[in-house]
Amino acid sequence: MAETSGHRGESAAADPIRLIAVRETALSVDEVFGAVGDAAAGGIALFVGTVRNHDGGADVDALGYSCHPSAESEMRRIAEKVAADYPVRALAAVHRVGELAVGDLAVVVAVACPHRAEAFDACRKLIDDLKHEVPIWKHQKFSDGTEEWVGAC
Repeated sequence: MAETSGHRGESAAADPIRLIAVRETALSVDEVFGAVGDAAAGGIALFVGTVRNHDGGADVDALGYSCHPSAESEMRRIAEKVAADYPVRALAAVHRVGELAVGDLAVVVAVACPHRAEAFDACRKLIDDLKHEVPIWKHQKFSDGTEEWVGAC
């Protein structure tokens, strides 16, 4: 389920959180970037997380993401905290679940703020907190046939 509002060039509505979603389909950088457009923003910071071909010295062939049903509401909670702590004009975050191949987009987040430094700081806080607090788990499949769950403690 995705929540969207706002268009590039509009000023931020009362709620700067423009898009929060967990999806089984391919992610779009353009969609996330477009969701945070705001005439009062002088800086937009965007982070794209991709599936890499290695982890801890082992070759990764593919991975799967799964999540708890509360994942989207936890993403929103974190987004609200970032929006409260930084001068956020607009914010968007989308995470993929399901089976992904090397090179696929796993997460895309963006934050628009009046100035670039604020946008960078808010974007870093957003992705770091999403990674550490949202109940999304990664199941890596290695070239040697072994597997590992990450974040499923």
